[in-house]
Amino acid sequence: MARPIMIQGTMSNVGKSILVGGLCRVLRQDGVKAAPFKSQNMALNSYITRDGLEMGRAQVMQAEAAGIEPDVCMNPILLKPTNDTGSQVIINGKPVGVMSAVEYYRRKRDYIPVVMDAYTKLSSRYDVIVIEGAGSPAEINLKQDDIVNMGMAEMADAPVLLAGDIDRGGVFAQIAGTVMLLEEEERQRIKGTIINKFRGDISILKPGLTMLEERTGIPVLGVVPYFCLDIDEEDSLTERFRRKDSAGLVDIAVIRLPRISNFTDFAPLESLEEVSVRYIGSPAEFGEPDAVFLPGSKNTIRDLLWMRQNGLEAKILRFADRGGLVFGICGGYQMLGQEISDPDGTEQKGTVTGMGLLPVRTVFRQEKKRTRAEGSFLHLEGLLKELSGVPFTGYEIHMGESVLQEGGRPFAAVSEETGTGDGTGGGRAHRDGACHGNVYGCYVHGIFDGPEAAGGFLSALLKKKGYDPAQLRARDWKAYKEEQYDRLADIIRENVDMEAVYRIIEKGNDAPCIL
Repeated sequence: MARPIMIQGTMSNVGKSILVGGLCRVLRQDGVKAAPFKSQNMALNSYITRDGLEMGRAQVMQAEAAGIEPDVCMNPILLKPTNDTGSQVIINGKPVGVMSAVEYYRRKRDYIPVVMDAYTKLSSRYDVIVIEGAGSPAEINLKQDDIVNMGMAEMADAPVLLAGDIDRGGVFAQIAGTVMLLEEEERQRIKGTIINKFRGDISILKPGLTMLEERTGIPVLGVVPYFCLDIDEEDSLTERFRRKDSAGLVDIAVIRLPRISNFTDFAPLESLEEVSVRYIGSPAEFGEPDAVFLPGSKNTIRDLLWMRQNGLEAKILRFADRGGLVFGICGGYQMLGQEISDPDGTEQKGTVTGMGLLPVRTVFRQEKKRTRAEGSFLHLEGLLKELSGVPFTGYEIHMGESVLQEGGRPFAAVSEETGTGDGTGGGRAHRDGACHGNVYGCYVHGIFDGPEAAGGFLSALLKKKGYDPAQLRARDWKAYKEEQYDRLADIIRENVDMEAVYRIIEKGNDAPCIL
């Protein structure tokens, strides 16, 4: 069985996911077969595996860093919030219903066999499992029946590295306070600490490191600097939402919906120097973009009403009326239609009028579509006419079914690689999405991951502004991500005591804390 090592954090957004990804990359470079694991992930960014199962994007990123195919065993429980108190619960890649937080926590122990079955399957295939915790192990109100932090460490008998975020302040109190609130047997599992997101001269930090080690009895194994890499992040806390720069040749506005999902669709566009991608949440931030994207949402009706109430819908309608390019993906595509109906309360029971920019009507059903897909753009009109016939790959993940109304034009021809996780439906072909003038919408996530689709989209915007599209340096997104993972590994090697980490992996909980 594989040897485990676990990264836990003092709170959310300390960088656990990135540190796990970095360790996975280092291990891969060193010839070690490693896999990531997170028993329970709360995220709206999800992904469809080759067998049609749904998992969190963070574990997909970590699997890519490890050089392996994403597997739903890496994330057996995925919680996708639908409102402030409830989430869709996905077990082993399949939705089992929407539960309130109280109901889920009451049933949490029932999922221990699910977690351990997934972990055991991974452990039998790899040399090392790099486990990620969630939030903080010191959230004492959540410690009972814990299956994601120290509870998971105990089930896997994993040694723990505790990470803190110095950029948000109070890192010494974060780490010392977390250690203090743990039980003695839990403290014994922590073999080292890591201070993440450091800016400045490390010599100024060293007296604090010495005192921290004296107070906790645990060595500091690394101080990782603040860095910017194009690597997938978790949902609402991502720093890309705070970028407001519009200095690129092309200015793209993405509507930051309250329940935005799969904003990784825009990462290939963000990676290009010629492009500015802004996430906006109010009419005051709208500006004068060259294109507006409506992204996916975990509650389409509620997010559409949010736009309607705060004035963003009116801004988008005026923008489209002036010939502006509007593009909706998944939930955003549904919002652009004539009507959205959710008769069974799959997300938000009721029927609302859509934005009226595309000739489609959407009805939500209980069954969730989960499929990988490839296809090509059909004959398009408007600004994106040069994308006609261009191929793309991606995946579909949605509850609703959108029907094109009479006279409407479909957007793309799509061939499904997989069905809904039960082995059926492979190779089915259909026409997806709709287009009308300069408004486009479809269900395919990851549609811009390929250089042809991203390059064609941006070339159209450059031409409209009078720029030569040759200025655009096309980028192979997959190759670019590999470069980013290698840079991440370099940062980990330079700033974390990897000899100590390997010693901890080898000896597990028998590894001594060496100060």
